[in-house]
Amino acid sequence: MPVSNELLEYQKVDGELRKIEQEIATSEERKKYMQARKFIEAAREKLETQEKHAEELRALRDDLTRRVDETAKAIDEYADLDEMLEEGGGDIAFYKKNAQALLEKLRAVKSELARLISEVNAATEEYQKFKKQTIAMQKQYREYKEKFENLRDSHAEEVKEINARLAEIAKKIDPRILERYQQKRKERIFPIVVPLNGDFCICGRDFPLAQQGSLAGGGIVECENCRRFVYKP
Repeated sequence: MPVSNELLEYQKVDGELRKIEQEIATSEERKKYMQARKFIEAAREKLETQEKHAEELRALRDDLTRRVDETAKAIDEYADLDEMLEEGGGDIAFYKKNAQALLEKLRAVKSELARLISEVNAATEEYQKFKKQTIAMQKQYREYKEKFENLRDSHAEEVKEINARLAEIAKKIDPRILERYQQKRKERIFPIVVPLNGDFCICGRDFPLAQQGSLAGGGIVECENCRRFVYKP
C-alpha cells in the first residue's frame, strides 16, 4: 500500500491526541484512583472470606469450650473418691484409671482451645486491620475519582477538537489502510508510520536491498520485528 501525505498528517494529529492520553494515563490522579478501585474490587470478596473463616473458628472455639466444661464436670464426679471407696464403691485402680484418662483429655482439650483462641484473635486482628485499610481506600477512591474525572474533563474540549480534525483527514485515507493503522494503535504501537533510516527501521531491524525495492514509489512495508509501517522518504 502507498504512503500518503494524509496518512502522515493523520499520524501527526493523532500524536497530539496520544500525548494527552498519556498525560492522563500516567497522572497521579489516575494512579491513585486505579489503585483504590482495584483494592476495593478485591476487598469485598476478601472480607467475606475472612468473616466466614472467623465464624468457623468461633464455632470450633465454642465446641471446645463445651468439651472442656463437660470433661471438667466428669472429673468433679471423682472428687469424693475416698468416700466412694469407703462405702464399697468398687476397685480403686479402676476409678484412678478413669480419672487420669479424663484429666489427660482435659489437658489436651485445653491446649487445643488455647491454640484456637490464639488463632481466633489473630484472624480477628487481621480482619480489623484489613477493614481499616478498606475504609481508607474507599476514601482515596472517592477523592481521586473526582480528581481523575476533573483532569479528564479539563482536556475534553481539546480532545473533541483533535478528533474532529482526525475525522476530516480520515475522509481522504483508504479505509482499509486506516483500519490497519487503528488496529496497531490499539496494540500501543506508536509512531505507526516511520521512515526508513538508511537501511534500518526505527526499531533497528535492517531492510535488505531486495525488500527496499518494495518501498519505491511511496510503498509501505510492514516491519517483521516491530510491525510498524515503514516507508522511504
